[in-house]
Amino acid sequence: MRRRTPTSPNSRTAPPGRVRIVAGKWRRRFLQVADLPELRPTPERIRETLFNWLAPCIEGSRCLDLFAGTGVLGLEALSRGASEVVFVERDAVALAALRKSIVDLMGDHMGDLIGDPGAGSSVTVHAGDAFEFLQRAEPLAVDIVFLDPPYADDSLKAVCGLLDKRAWLAPAASVYLEQDSRRHTPSFPPGWTVRREKKAGNVHYLLLQVNKQ
Repeated sequence: MRRRTPTSPNSRTAPPGRVRIVAGKWRRRFLQVADLPELRPTPERIRETLFNWLAPCIEGSRCLDLFAGTGVLGLEALSRGASEVVFVERDAVALAALRKSIVDLMGDHMGDLIGDPGAGSSVTVHAGDAFEFLQRAEPLAVDIVFLDPPYADDSLKAVCGLLDKRAWLAPAASVYLEQDSRRHTPSFPPGWTVRREKKAGNVHYLLLQVNKQ
């Protein structure tokens, strides 16, 4: 969740430098936003819409938050009942802020969960590139994937291809995709269909359903 860009006055209610979890067990808790020129957490109103879409399947789900940034999408998922989230982030400053947020929310014992996806923990953090992670890590058959790469990044089509090719997705998985509204929607692998789609300012966001035989 990158790209700090102008937003409407009502799109965020958190103070500068922080972002707020909307609902669930950590409702109204704040996360630190690292001071990076391209970092922009998904606004509250968009997250509220997204998790309304995901309400039927969020409880007990296994999630993958690629390009995690602040980690607000994955942490919002945990707040609302997801059983496991794997975060992937390559920027060291963003990663440090994400680790601090996890410790603040879940306790000091969570600080050691670094780069060990699939080890049975509810939260794991992988420090590195999203493409390398998808290519090298053992696929986890996740239920929900959050994809919010930098707006200048042209990677969405390639990332979706890797998720599909390497069997990262559980049957009937959901994939959330966020991009600049001026960009064309990428083509998706066979069996991927758009379930929900909206625009808010310069943000175009979609929820896809993956139907594999």
